[in-house]
Amino acid sequence: MKAILLSAGQGSRLLPLTADTPKCTLDVAGQSLLEWQLHALADNGFHEIVVVTGFRAAQVEAITAKFGRVPVRTLYNPFYAVSDNLATCWLAREEMTPPFAIVNGDTIFEAATLRALIAGRGDTDITLACDVKDAYDDDDMKVVVEGRMLRRVGKKLDLAHVNGESIGMMLFNEKGASRFRARLEQIMRRDEGNARWYLSAIDELAQEGGVGICNIHGHGWCEVDEDCLGDCSP
Repeated sequence: MKAILLSAGQGSRLLPLTADTPKCTLDVAGQSLLEWQLHALADNGFHEIVVVTGFRAAQVEAITAKFGRVPVRTLYNPFYAVSDNLATCWLAREEMTPPFAIVNGDTIFEAATLRALIAGRGDTDITLACDVKDAYDDDDMKVVVEGRMLRRVGKKLDLAHVNGESIGMMLFNEKGASRFRARLEQIMRRDEGNARWYLSAIDELAQEGGVGICNIHGHGWCEVDEDCLGDCSP
């Protein structure tokens, strides 16, 4: 299985730490966030990893070049500063050979978290790893779930219907890859395409059916941001 890591951004919310350093290269408990991700992917049998780079790409490439457990390639996004991560996914669309995973570049997680997603993916076209908690804030990527099916995903959903959050990790089978690539193409032809999150494409697909979730509650993960940088090592 292939993994695509979305690591093109700077991580401006962590300034000044990221003034000249990509977010994914920051040290977390003795090694970079990216290294934690690469090891967790290798531990779960991923045979190929593609890291999409952008801001200070050479620093990311220095880390991937030293990782010897599985082949790691980088793909440079020259438009990282003027686009959001849907455009990053669109740039990487030719790398989306199923089955594959997409992982946000700022999600740190235990190998067991990814293992739970792989074991619980079922037969849906696309499967999102989701967690639950008592309350959700404006920045959470919230989800509306019925059983094991995803109905909506986004930051601005009605809290009365929200019952989980996406952790920034998902799996695609052949049909899911085809649907996702086609939707990326459609959205990038719209005027607002550059400003969209890739999960907005997943939201559209979920409303059409075939998108499932795997609840990974109890397994360790964290979005590395200004609130948890010191507390989110696996």
